[in-house]
Amino acid sequence: MQLINIQEVKPNENNPRFIKDYKFKKLVKSIKEFPEMLKLRPIVVNSDMVVLGGNMRLKACKEAGLKEVYILKADDLTEEQQREFIVKDNVGFGEWDWDVLGNEWNTQQLEDWGMDILLSDDDIEEMNNPNNEETENVFATELDKNSNYLVLKFETDIDWIQAKTVFGLQTETSRRSNGKAWNKGIGRVLNGAEAINKLMNEN
Repeated sequence: MQLINIQEVKPNENNPRFIKDYKFKKLVKSIKEFPEMLKLRPIVVNSDMVVLGGNMRLKACKEAGLKEVYILKADDLTEEQQREFIVKDNVGFGEWDWDVLGNEWNTQQLEDWGMDILLSDDDIEEMNNPNNEETENVFATELDKNSNYLVLKFETDIDWIQAKTVFGLQTETSRRSNGKAWNKGIGRVLNGAEAINKLMNEN
């Protein structure tokens, strides 16, 4: 391993890996806050000083204003081995244990460090619950006043169309930020007493 001038390291133009803008900014921030990480994980280069592993880190180091970087030379690899290394260095073979992450790690820190937390708000609430307390009502055999509901099932399209007319249900379309349609829905939660009154009046 060597510490050299960052300008001597050449980015790999044929690297198939890229990084999204917001994650790149997080990587730059991470390098500024924890530069010691770079010594523990040096940039791997070939004999021509072209990056085999760490292309995005090199770019982020330059963005962070670093003048020197740690490198590890892999100059005994064949051309084919170099191509194989580039891909395998970026492949994730394992999976995250979300229970461990939820109980032992702070989700905000994980996101700051560049991890994509693809979880719902309920999942995150569960993960951030240090005492593993119940966050949902326990299923009960008897309904309480806060849980009473009816599910209406329609066997035919005609009945469903009639119900939509009776209750005045209109198809709604949510929009993306660019204005294009995202999805459509017609399901509703209706006030039970009002629905019964409406049905009685219809009859």
